[in-house]
Amino acid sequence: MKTKGKIKFFVVFALILALAYTAFFGISYQYGDVKTTYVKGISDIRWGIDIQGGVEATFTPAEGVEASDSDLDAAVAVMKLRLVNINITDYEVYSDYSKQRIIVRFPWKSGETDFDPEAAIAELGQTAELKFVGGTEADGEVLFTGSYVENAEAVYYSNSDNSDDVSYAVKLTLDDEGEKLLEEATTKYLNDYISVWLDDECISTAVVQEVITGGVANISSSSFTAEEATDLANKIEAGALPFELTTDNFNTISPTLGANAKQAMMIAGAIALILVCLYMIILYRTPGIVASIALIGQLAGSIACITGYLSVFDSFTLTLPGMAGVILGIGFGVDSNIITADRIREEIRKNRSVSSAINIAFKNGFTAIFDGQITVIIVAAILMGAFGPSNSFFATLLSPIMHFFPSAITGTVYSFGFTLLVSVVMNFIFGVGASRIMLRALSNSKFFGSAKMFGGDKNAE
Repeated sequence: MKTKGKIKFFVVFALILALAYTAFFGISYQYGDVKTTYVKGISDIRWGIDIQGGVEATFTPAEGVEASDSDLDAAVAVMKLRLVNINITDYEVYSDYSKQRIIVRFPWKSGETDFDPEAAIAELGQTAELKFVGGTEADGEVLFTGSYVENAEAVYYSNSDNSDDVSYAVKLTLDDEGEKLLEEATTKYLNDYISVWLDDECISTAVVQEVITGGVANISSSSFTAEEATDLANKIEAGALPFELTTDNFNTISPTLGANAKQAMMIAGAIALILVCLYMIILYRTPGIVASIALIGQLAGSIACITGYLSVFDSFTLTLPGMAGVILGIGFGVDSNIITADRIREEIRKNRSVSSAINIAFKNGFTAIFDGQITVIIVAAILMGAFGPSNSFFATLLSPIMHFFPSAITGTVYSFGFTLLVSVVMNFIFGVGASRIMLRALSNSKFFGSAKMFGGDKNAE
């Protein structure tokens, strides 16, 4: 192997090994009972409730407050939004109407230092802040707050004689002072946007089509379903709630899959990765070796994104759908390396040199790899934009499209989109970028760079 090629290969290989070691095992310093974490590893992943257990809290309205069923539903909608905002995507939130209480469960393990469950519980019980803003930006003019909203409910209208042809909307009823503010706001922003914000999250955006008098307004969309209209009404109702929720009970819960579930899944995943790597090495030889190194880098990079890697970044809750996203991304990584390896083999069997075959394979194969994976990235981005916080990067990026749709916080879908996205992006970095550097470097090796080791039957001229 030529010296220059040898250096390039070992530099990339060493960087991948360093990332893999730190992402898997982390870097920390223990002094007495105090542990300082610099780089977070697998042990620092915040797993879902089913794997590691978590905490359960019971909320009830403050003393002397009678909350209706719709009030409780509204509070549930806000809690779900707040949980996703603090990267908790595996949660259970539901109401007990007969006892006027809300039960919340989310993952947490004893000793976890980068997340305070008591602070999260306190935040969940605070009164929501609802505001109506001119335009679509959070720092726009605040027209009025949720305190002026007396009622918000989902309604439907028949569009024709056909009873199945209906459209849904959210009907808002404001008090006397709110009636004046609404008329002033719709006069000023006629044919412009007014957005609704809850805890700095945009939950709705609509165009003012007429000046509204009488204190009653409809927020409508041709794409509204009954469920979406109800969800939006609940969130607006929550923003108008005049009371806080107090915590009656706070305790830990056991994992539903058992204490050994995490270890079993990790062992199964490691065995699967080893078998895939062996298959690729046996079938594709040198490209298979490089592909195996790239897959390790891709997995390590994905784990680093989930844990936050450095201690200054928040961890992401890894749910079962989230694990599926990582696995699916690894599958795309294998596929991209197979495409390249097959193209190299085809070119070598046309009596091209190994170096020439590598260049042609990457040039011709990149389009297929890029087209296949960019569509996955787009889908993952849309999932995160549609089912996550509205102030997130992708929700903001897609706001020209997303503001036509109501907010829909679904943590498990958001988790799947996140892990799928980072896994595919890591494949571009390692499965395409790093693999190309290593393969070109190994092509200068007398043994690993031979045509036979790249799939040919004999050395190419």
